[in-house]
Amino acid sequence: MRTSFDTPVGTLHLEATAQGITQAGNWMRDDPEAEADTSDGAKQFLDQGLLAFTQYFEGQRKTFDDLTLDLKGTDFQCSVWQQLLDIPYGVTTTYADIAERLHNPKAVRAVGLANGRNPVGVIVPCHRVIGSDGSLTGYGGGLPMKEWLLRHEGALI
Repeated sequence: MRTSFDTPVGTLHLEATAQGITQAGNWMRDDPEAEADTSDGAKQFLDQGLLAFTQYFEGQRKTFDDLTLDLKGTDFQCSVWQQLLDIPYGVTTTYADIAERLHNPKAVRAVGLANGRNPVGVIVPCHRVIGSDGSLTGYGGGLPMKEWLLRHEGALI
């Protein structure tokens, strides 16, 4: 099941199955299974996601840890996404820091690629990862969106 909604950063899309939220962002990857799921469970997860995003953009929410996610990725991608969940609201980290935390300091590029494959932007806060020099590097939603999110969270002044 899929829905779209307007936010301060443009139209975002949210997708869920009866197992949880599968995608969130201003882009969607083809997922026929999720698109075809019209169950009450999928609707419940969509409704929870919509409420959570509304609260986030209104400044009333700093975490999404109460949402049920149904993420599909490689073991390495999932390990990177788990690291992203540990980045606090209003804080940034670097790709190199994440690679270090995974005990694989040479995996900086692989961390960047996994970060870019995160299907639930903002919920799993890949926007909080910046370059080692402090620069705002690639973001699936575009750098203006990344900058807006970081300013909204107080990570940029």
